[in-house]
Amino acid sequence: MRIVIAGGHGQIALRLERLLSARGDEVAGIIRRSEQSDDLREAGAEPVVLDLESASVDEVAERLRGADAAVFAAGAGPGSGAARKNTVDKAAAVLFADAAVRAGVSRFVVVSSMGADPAHRGDEIFDVYLRAKGEADAYVSGLDALDWTILRPGALTNDPGTGLVRLEAHTGRGQVTRDDVAAVLAELVDTSATAGLTLELIGGSTPVSVAVKSVAGN
Repeated sequence: MRIVIAGGHGQIALRLERLLSARGDEVAGIIRRSEQSDDLREAGAEPVVLDLESASVDEVAERLRGADAAVFAAGAGPGSGAARKNTVDKAAAVLFADAAVRAGVSRFVVVSSMGADPAHRGDEIFDVYLRAKGEADAYVSGLDALDWTILRPGALTNDPGTGLVRLEAHTGRGQVTRDDVAAVLAELVDTSATAGLTLELIGGSTPVSVAVKSVAGN
């Protein structure tokens, strides 16, 4: 498969790129800064320099053309203000989804967040973030041309992955390693039977491949 990842230099994205390239997939990661390119090449991915905050739908669609799947893993990141939660976590996700439709890339996986909700209340930065992610998820899930899956991990940690997770429509709060999030994403990308599902993910006792097959109905 050829898979294009938005937010290609993110902590989860770099892990995902390593997994996908190791299994023989062709991976491209969209990044904002050219100095991040070497990190992507080291992970086995082709760096694509493009700023999703200023790019047009046509520009992004051109980078997506010919791909088998697209993964939105971009985020404004900690320390960013409310404005960038809306321009990255919401608007860039909407742009990437529209570009996937235009490029004819139907398989579309979103890295969201547990608690994402367009109706989330509050004025703190994290409240703005959860609203932005929720609005993006709502937009993506309304696009009939996409075979979308939305993944909402719990609190992220950098502990070594266990390969054991809990993946369900509703898991309740919990932590999950970035390694295990990447492993689940790698399975979801080519499990089209999970299309139309919004899934929560935390650490658990089920092997990743078994958890994904379970929610896919296998």
